[in-house]
Amino acid sequence: MTPALPRRAFLLALTLALALPASAQVALPPDVSAPVTTPATDPPADLAVPGDGGGADTGGSAAQPSSSAAAAGTAAPTTSPADIPVTPPVPAPEPIPAVPVLTSPVPTVPVAPTPVPTPVVPTPVPPVLTVPTPVTPKPAAPPQPITPEAVTVRGLWVDAFGPGLKTRVQVAQMVDDAVKLGVNTLFVQAIRRGDCLCMKSGLPLATDADLEKNFDPLAIAVRLGHARGLRVIAWASVTGVANTAAPNTSPLHVMRTHGPDSGKNSWLARRPDGTWQEGSDGWLDAGIPEAADFMVNSVVNLVRNYDVDGVQLDRIRYPDGGAWGYDPKTVARYAAETGAKGTPVPGDPAWQAWKREQVTALVRRIALEVKSVRPTAWMSAATITYGPAPRITDPTAFRRSRPYTDVLQDWPTWVREGLIDLNVPMNYKRDGVTEQGAWFDGWNSYAASVRTRADGVLAPLAVGTAMYLNSPAVTAAQASRSVGAGLGWVGYSYRSPTPGVISGQQTTAQGLDSVRAALHGKGEPLATPLRWTAAPPSLRGLMGRIVGTAQPGGRVVEAWQGGKLVATGLTDGGGYYGFLTLPAGRTEVRVSGQRWSDTVPERGVARLPDLLARDIAPLKP
Repeated sequence: MTPALPRRAFLLALTLALALPASAQVALPPDVSAPVTTPATDPPADLAVPGDGGGADTGGSAAQPSSSAAAAGTAAPTTSPADIPVTPPVPAPEPIPAVPVLTSPVPTVPVAPTPVPTPVVPTPVPPVLTVPTPVTPKPAAPPQPITPEAVTVRGLWVDAFGPGLKTRVQVAQMVDDAVKLGVNTLFVQAIRRGDCLCMKSGLPLATDADLEKNFDPLAIAVRLGHARGLRVIAWASVTGVANTAAPNTSPLHVMRTHGPDSGKNSWLARRPDGTWQEGSDGWLDAGIPEAADFMVNSVVNLVRNYDVDGVQLDRIRYPDGGAWGYDPKTVARYAAETGAKGTPVPGDPAWQAWKREQVTALVRRIALEVKSVRPTAWMSAATITYGPAPRITDPTAFRRSRPYTDVLQDWPTWVREGLIDLNVPMNYKRDGVTEQGAWFDGWNSYAASVRTRADGVLAPLAVGTAMYLNSPAVTAAQASRSVGAGLGWVGYSYRSPTPGVISGQQTTAQGLDSVRAALHGKGEPLATPLRWTAAPPSLRGLMGRIVGTAQPGGRVVEAWQGGKLVATGLTDGGGYYGFLTLPAGRTEVRVSGQRWSDTVPERGVARLPDLLARDIAPLKP
């Protein structure tokens, strides 16, 4: 029998459920037929293979590369555009000089200078615990089908664990190879594991003996890529920050400043027993506000200081297994915001929903800050597709899928709320292996079914495939099925384009030649050169923060336009909130006893002044 939830926990869970429309929660039942192996991480992360944190997601049933095998120059692919089921050797645009890079190891995103403004409307709103009745706003205009140009993404993940980014010569060769292959976009790994293959992120440089001295790989990749007509997206592993088999040696690395031996200052995600390693990997906890600030600033600095065309979030989740988030600070925050008593058990639905919201809040904050710096920058994520796909006919199916229940990644909501402009599911499946071919097509169909945003716009979708797991013929077949469905395509990866390269039977150059031949055949996806020049669907937003309270997270935020409630959300652990699918125009925000009116611009992000929270005595249970 399930114990009754405290009133506040119930209300928070209800708020989260109401905020997510059924149409965005389609999922498929958990994978029970295939053995559960440690899934590769999100797109470009520890592997050079896109996945969850590495570059690719291997679906959870295929053999995934061991993260412990990843070494400084030969780490095995992980699961972010590199979340893959194999264990291959694991293995950026021009700086914007006008914007100085942050040098503090833990920079903070600047906030509006106005401290505590006088509210425009002095009448307090109802108590924060009152759950508003969700209202689905009518889109400002009829749903706009995405233009064909928006799905002409033909991309290639370039990871940091092998040749491609370590010297000027390698970068020049990589760009030349990409042009010959026929892709139009490079997803270049910048943030690897709490460090960067770049010099202006505020993070220490990646530790790699093969990395050329006084060399900024991201800056050179952006300059050379743009000169050849390629878009360059900076790929960042967000929560995945360490690998004990190949640690970063800088004293400023987050594992030394806020790692396992930092006591109360540790930012690591932990299990109930206090352990923090998943294999050889270490992950930051999205539920710790200071850790969230660190992650936000690291990613946003890529847009501040480089002429990248956008960023892609990888390893933006909790580690595999579900039983994470047990740092005492995180548990205490959960109790304070929900009224829950004691330590929650791993399977507690309210606890899982709360942690899932912390991941979504981190994506939201990064998106708002990125759009505030450059509205035209693409926000992308390499998302998880473990196991079989959710059934499109079941609106609740995604809530039973492994991405939702295991790693607490609710990417349909990210699409619906406009938090990501381009979804790139790491659909790392192998045709001909058990049911994986059907899973591949199923995830493509499911992802396409949840492309409609809250404002009626159809968001672009590009399918990430694992070239390193499949023969060139299968890679071409999967790319053709994706493109034939009107979707884009991204291959993982430049370093490991075929299984033959992974096994040592081919060189990378030979593997690229065989893939090129397969993808350039008559009627194949790369036979005709295409450019990707579309602008992202999210070009405007509104964000703010509440201050003056020890408990700024979990507050209900309402956005009103023309006297109607058009959107609701929650504040994160730092008190931040925001929206990216609101129509332009006068908008009133109601949060924590305050009301403030401002104008959502046609382009850009309106940053409201900090609002002083008016704490109202909580309702008695």
